[in-house]
Amino acid sequence: MIVKKIFTQDLQIAKSLISKDGQVTHKYFYQQCYPLFKSIFDNYYTDCATCKEFIDEIYVVVLAPSKTTGRCQMENFRGESTLTSWLKAACLFYCYRQFEQKKRLPKHEQIFHATQKCNETESDRTDTIYGSIEIDFSNINRHDVLAIINQMPNRRYSELIRLRYLELKTNEETAKELGMSMENYYNKHKLAKEQYERIFRKEVGHA
Repeated sequence: MIVKKIFTQDLQIAKSLISKDGQVTHKYFYQQCYPLFKSIFDNYYTDCATCKEFIDEIYVVVLAPSKTTGRCQMENFRGESTLTSWLKAACLFYCYRQFEQKKRLPKHEQIFHATQKCNETESDRTDTIYGSIEIDFSNINRHDVLAIINQMPNRRYSELIRLRYLELKTNEETAKELGMSMENYYNKHKLAKEQYERIFRKEVGHA
């Protein structure tokens, strides 16, 4: 007879999270599990702008009671694995579901003219899939760009903008330096651009 190991301490943490224990929630969910959430946020598709937003979203996903059953997902945790492993699986399933929903959205296909060259570059094909995500810096000087980048709250996004537009690295080089897959890179590039442009519009409005 095989006796399964039960992680009793993890079960107790799960019960505390379910009962909305503020101290346990902050220490375990937002501090101890932060490296796990950050790794998933950096490497998988989400529609969240920041890691904090991603953690808040996962908190709701696993701890908000279901409208049909009145039970939250974490109540299904039986302690047969570590709670961290269980949360990782929940996060990855969430990211997979978000990515699948994204794929079902209508795609805006690029219209090709008959004169377009057949030997288009990989970047051109990428723009067809993801849309144009480049930022036009032709009317702004380097000093002003740096000032805006330094105001961006997400340091990973600001580093992406700096590498891509100030150091003039290619998308592929930027993704490699940031340790991202190209799929994840284009997702984060879009979010980084939106964050940059929000701050830019705010600065222009105050000028």
